[in-house]
Amino acid sequence: MKLSSPFVQQALATNKIMLMVIVALFPGAIIQTYYFGYGTLINLVLCSLFALASESFILYLRKRPIIITLKDNSALLTGLLLGLAIPATLPIWMTFIGISFAIIFAKQLYGGLGLNPFNPAMVGYVLLLISFPVEMTAWLASSEVITSPSFSQSLEMILFSKTSTGLTSADFRTLADGFTMATPLDFVKTEHTFGKMTPEIFNQPHLITSLTATQWINFGFLIGGIFLLVNKTIRWHIPFSLLGGLVVTSSLLHWYDQDIYSNSVFHLTTGATMLGAFFIATDPVSASTTPKGRIIYGLTIGFLVVIIRTFGGYPEAMAFAVLLLNLAAPTIDHYTKPRVYGQAKND
Repeated sequence: MKLSSPFVQQALATNKIMLMVIVALFPGAIIQTYYFGYGTLINLVLCSLFALASESFILYLRKRPIIITLKDNSALLTGLLLGLAIPATLPIWMTFIGISFAIIFAKQLYGGLGLNPFNPAMVGYVLLLISFPVEMTAWLASSEVITSPSFSQSLEMILFSKTSTGLTSADFRTLADGFTMATPLDFVKTEHTFGKMTPEIFNQPHLITSLTATQWINFGFLIGGIFLLVNKTIRWHIPFSLLGGLVVTSSLLHWYDQDIYSNSVFHLTTGATMLGAFFIATDPVSASTTPKGRIIYGLTIGFLVVIIRTFGGYPEAMAFAVLLLNLAAPTIDHYTKPRVYGQAKND
């Protein structure tokens, strides 16, 4: 049997790469559903359907093959990523706006998969966050704080903004002794504006409970990320450098003033850190493609995540950091092109 030369490798088909990423999302998605209720699962289904419908619609208008394009699984993955990023009770019409904008304007308007300069899911997320900041930050408390809405209650709040008994998402967020829940990132940021110090903030029981949920969710996405690395679906450069940049930046700030700045463990285990590091920043279309470029790309995202979380107006910074570096990726690649073998450095 004649074998190919060792330097000849067969790349995975696009649909298989996307499918591997989708499978790797399962652990984090299951844990997130456990802590934040059936709304997460409903959003995943709705975002997937809206993504496929939007892709089909624009492909029909462009007179492009629909079924073949949908089979690359890229639209499905975009829907799943956005579904994991939005609150479990976000109204359905907002979800539709976000995912439709992501597919039509951030992807197909540029020519489709492979031509889009920005990560479509993050474009849709940022659009929703800027347009509907109240609804996009209205996360339910975890199942350890309140009794999560049932499947029917979650579906009713998503479809009609309230249940058949008149309960809204705001009611569920205040059922635990009148305590209104915020994400740990948002809560810590708000408490700092009130002049409270970091040790005082982190001693509050409800924050500790909320951190447990986000830590487990990030652990689930970490497991999925390791799965992708082991199967060589993604390379190590971007996730490792991103997490390294985040750790170094947050550690330096924490060392400078422990009363004001959170430590690296907090930044690693809250928000969309692991989802962003392994599933969003590693998008092969919008990320840097050279080995050195990927490291610079990841380091800069990690740095910006901490800076925006600490000094910016929005507590969750992963989407903003990724989109900024999507814009810079071509320039990074231009200045980090590897030298062709046998060519002098000055050629």
